[in-house]
Amino acid sequence: MAESTIWWLLAGAAVGIELLTGTFYLLMLAIGLAAGALAAHAGAGLTLQLLVGAAIGGGAVAVWHALRGRKAAPAAANANRDVNLDIGETVQVELWHSDGTAKVKYRGAQWTVSSVTGAPQGTGAHRVREVVGSRLVVEKI
Repeated sequence: MAESTIWWLLAGAAVGIELLTGTFYLLMLAIGLAAGALAAHAGAGLTLQLLVGAAIGGGAVAVWHALRGRKAAPAAANANRDVNLDIGETVQVELWHSDGTAKVKYRGAQWTVSSVTGAPQGTGAHRVREVVGSRLVVEKI
């Protein structure tokens, strides 16, 4: 069996395992394995094939890790619109109680709301910033 065939089989196995596990880094390593196969097709020796595969695969992993690290961390689940569709919705606050809470009608039910820490409490439209248990944390719009 030719050396390039072994490289291609390893690259295919890495892609297959990635499909089962969902680890994107295995795709980057598969790129390195494919580069090793191309080096074998070009007639390079085993040492050069290994160096090319390691450099390309390792470089792809490093670049992907650096690009992924630049993204902002996702919001906590109780403040993430992708997890809780109440985040960003608008409620009308008519009266604040002395304990810093208010009752609002939202989605057909009575909800207790509290203001974001340090934010002024006023009546009118408020945006839901977070859901803590059965309480909406809101900010004035």
